[in-house]
Amino acid sequence: MPPNQGLRPSVPFNFHAVDERKVLSAPPKIVRPKRRILSGGFRPPQGFSYLMSNASHNDGYTAVRRTYTPSYISPGDIANEEKKVDTITQGYTLFHKVFRPELLNASEANAPIVVLHGGPSIPSEYLYPMVEHVSPNRSIVFFDQLGCGKSSMPGDINAYSIEKAVDDLEVVLKNLGIRRFHLYGHSYGGILAFEYIKRVAEREANHEHGNKKGCLSVVLSSAPFSIQMVEEETEALLDDIRKSDNDASTLDERFRIKHQCRTKYMPAPLVDAFKHAGTVWKDTSVIQDYVATVPSEQAANMCPALAMRGEHDFVSEKCIAEWRGVFNHDRVEVRTLEGCSHHGLLERGTLYGEILNEFFSKHDQ
Repeated sequence: MPPNQGLRPSVPFNFHAVDERKVLSAPPKIVRPKRRILSGGFRPPQGFSYLMSNASHNDGYTAVRRTYTPSYISPGDIANEEKKVDTITQGYTLFHKVFRPELLNASEANAPIVVLHGGPSIPSEYLYPMVEHVSPNRSIVFFDQLGCGKSSMPGDINAYSIEKAVDDLEVVLKNLGIRRFHLYGHSYGGILAFEYIKRVAEREANHEHGNKKGCLSVVLSSAPFSIQMVEEETEALLDDIRKSDNDASTLDERFRIKHQCRTKYMPAPLVDAFKHAGTVWKDTSVIQDYVATVPSEQAANMCPALAMRGEHDFVSEKCIAEWRGVFNHDRVEVRTLEGCSHHGLLERGTLYGEILNEFFSKHDQ
């Protein structure tokens, strides 16, 4: 969940994506404050174009299938046992980009990083700068989750869920032959990362020592433990800003600069990501009931974790600290990045990379 798609831009420019990939010229209406945390709409950089890393990379697609009850079927029909309710199964594709693909399964290379972007439905472009700041002896795997970027975009919201997104991650890992890796999730992507390692731990409940390969460690970057908690705390931050100046026309931009991305203008990687954002599975409204829960008592030990946030992040210190209570071990580190907000990677990339390199290197074996 990088900054939300409902934020109003400071100039007549809109980053909301549409299926035709056209950019609207009129600013969006202001939405309810508690939905701000998952969208964006900031002034784009002037005369600047983001340059892709010079690192080698391969692009490709993974085929996935989704089975769901179409949204045109009412809940009443589902509850009526006498009425047959049909589900449908559709095939889709997920776009992936692998940096340094030659190292992906090389025995002499460090374990690759598999990256889960936020949103929901803000594609991976804004996280590509990670390639410049982590060890050059690792592959980094990005993929656009269903509904955004270069991946398929089902129009039915019932095609989406956190559980289905975790299913997709497993398919991507299998398709790319990744058996030993580190998992990184930013914002909403951190929720998916946690749910994946929890699923694996519960699946390995009957294995005495768990999986010797698989996920070696996980990073939850600016990921909220509870959506309700982060919405309430975001509203409190907005109230504080209103107390100093109640000008509604500048509220979104002031909140952005203080708590989302503390740069003069929105960095170009975020501009790119918002241009290709999804329009169906988006904002906290679609995951508003989420709260992380502990795995079953029989679950195998989960991998070591790092939960990190920016000093000025709208994902509060409390919201990050709560992650310690849902892992079935005490190997959970918590870090705060000085001077950063929600997008530490784009604010202090060198510091951000140093923290990731230190953590991943510690857990490569």
